[in-house]
Amino acid sequence: MSTLERIISDYGQGLRRVAASYEADAMLQEDLFQEILLAIHQALPALREKERLAPYVYRIAHNRSVSHVAKAVGRKKGEASAADDVEEGQEPSPESAMIASERAHRLADAVRRLPLTYRQVVTLYLEEMPYAEIAEALDISPSNVGVRINRAKQMLKEMLA
Repeated sequence: MSTLERIISDYGQGLRRVAASYEADAMLQEDLFQEILLAIHQALPALREKERLAPYVYRIAHNRSVSHVAKAVGRKKGEASAADDVEEGQEPSPESAMIASERAHRLADAVRRLPLTYRQVVTLYLEEMPYAEIAEALDISPSNVGVRINRAKQMLKEMLA
């Protein structure tokens, strides 16, 4: 298995969620995902510490996403796309699936409305990355990560209330 295939296997879903946090349109999300993978593939030879792969991959993903958004500022936004929040092995009832889907759409929309600095930390936080890796990926201090996450949570509470 090549390094890129391993990255897709290990981080693919997280990278898709990063793309979804920056782009609402499903087709443009896929384009952004492909741009992210291409950027990672091109940057892999520069990776010095192989054990620091996760922060490296997510930093590239966020930088590519920021560039994507900057180029598309005037573009009309579509509907959000997010995965249903369902426990593994259980088939949700139609009602609970609809509720979970609506919550996921509302959260994705709210995350996209966060200022960029908060959107970046929230997206990585939702990927369950440790503060130290988030800090490394975004080139900020771990304590700054905590501050931004707390502020972003408060903003999200207000948006979703």
